[in-house]
Amino acid sequence: MLTARLALNSSTPIGGISRDLFGGFVEHLGRHIYTGIFEPTHPLADEDGFRTDVIELVKELGVSTIRYPGGNFVSGFRWEDSVGPIEKRPTRLDLAWHSKEPNRIGLHEFSQWLERVDSDLMLAVNLGTRGTAEALDLLEYANIRSGTEWSDARIRNGRSEPFGVRMWCLGNEMDGPWQIGHRSAEEYGRLAARTAHAMKLIDPDIRLVVCGSSSASMPTFGTWERTVLEHTYDLVDFISCHAYYEEIDGDRASFLASSVNMDHFIETVIATADHVGAAKKSSKRIDISFDEWNIWYNTRFEQVDKIEGISNWPIAPRLLEDVYTVTDAVVFGSLIISLLKHADRVRSASLAQLVNVIAPIMTEPGGPAWRQTTFHPFALASALARGEALPVTIDSPKMTTALHGSVPVLDAVATHDSDSGTAALFLVNRSPDEKIEARIDISSFAELELLEVLTLSDPDPDATNTMNDPDRVRPHRNSAWKRQGCDLTLSLPPISWTCVKFAKSRGE
Repeated sequence: MLTARLALNSSTPIGGISRDLFGGFVEHLGRHIYTGIFEPTHPLADEDGFRTDVIELVKELGVSTIRYPGGNFVSGFRWEDSVGPIEKRPTRLDLAWHSKEPNRIGLHEFSQWLERVDSDLMLAVNLGTRGTAEALDLLEYANIRSGTEWSDARIRNGRSEPFGVRMWCLGNEMDGPWQIGHRSAEEYGRLAARTAHAMKLIDPDIRLVVCGSSSASMPTFGTWERTVLEHTYDLVDFISCHAYYEEIDGDRASFLASSVNMDHFIETVIATADHVGAAKKSSKRIDISFDEWNIWYNTRFEQVDKIEGISNWPIAPRLLEDVYTVTDAVVFGSLIISLLKHADRVRSASLAQLVNVIAPIMTEPGGPAWRQTTFHPFALASALARGEALPVTIDSPKMTTALHGSVPVLDAVATHDSDSGTAALFLVNRSPDEKIEARIDISSFAELELLEVLTLSDPDPDATNTMNDPDRVRPHRNSAWKRQGCDLTLSLPPISWTCVKFAKSRGE
């Protein structure tokens, strides 16, 4: 068995944990909307056609802010198509995913769904095929109370109170050649600056996210961020990061170490943003909205699922319906650790996506909904990671990977909420085949009682949850721990993600 030593440090916290860190993402893509969250003929549909089984699972997941309606979809989206009487809404071609969009669900309906799942709206505007004027129209429709063309149109459409959307994305992945309306950094930076300036003239309290690179592997990564921020630094609040990971060609060790790449991505973007701020002699700080992250087997989509043909435009096709394994869930959990380790600068994040499409929740039309393996790390972290993120000093054995070099076998982060007196420790064992004994100095939690240790692992690292066996993979109580005063010894199985719960002693 391998051995690692860890020490929690509450004297120098990383920073406060924003609830927006546990956001989600809903795009008009595949079966996410239709037969995902919305299926009027389902036995469990409510009066508005929303699946109540999905609502309950989204609430259990603990999602805060939800980014909508895309994604690649937004770069060809005419928002006006999705408001007003449903029977008058047009069906459009969605060029991003080669599908038809019937526009039965739009801003009003999605906001009703958000109220049911207790989440806030993060709205993206189309800067692909459209521009500043259309973004201003949407902002007026959403946030102005009354007395203008678009606010009065909202009232006629059944919503007397403004939607009050606080967070807005200025387009999506505009660095990507696949994006409708793809632009250079200079072109996009100028457009985003014009749009941001105008939007804040309407509502100065909104928070704006400018597009960063769609992945750290893009050839323009770094220079894109610098150029875009040179145009927009004084006008926006966040720059976005997007990252997806998959196991390629059986290289499991590199896949298990994916969070090393996420750490580097975040730290590089922070350094670039701070460099632009320093060059501008600005005291302002740009934070990160990591508004797309997940495990995504994109190679499967490109080789198997991609839809083509001028006469082939289905509605709600089965797209990107990845089935996640134990290994996927452990890597997923390690990405959550990375986000928490950078909680001082990653102030918003969106799990992409929520239902059916590379999702923690799956549904069958007319049938059940169930939790994928990745559901569990997110739900536990969302419930437990409150207050401040705390650094963990780690002395761990190393493992060799083809993509990331030599990396620590163990990674961890801690959280503490002084208001409630609760705390948590999250750990990942990246080793494909060896247990690790973690010897942890928990002096920072000396006055707290250890309530429970939960570990997600399985003898079969490729085990999955399915419609017929929805609870095959779930966290289990880990009894392989011993606490003596401020010393905690914990055994972690190979390919595992673990959370440790602490709280005030029951005697207090």
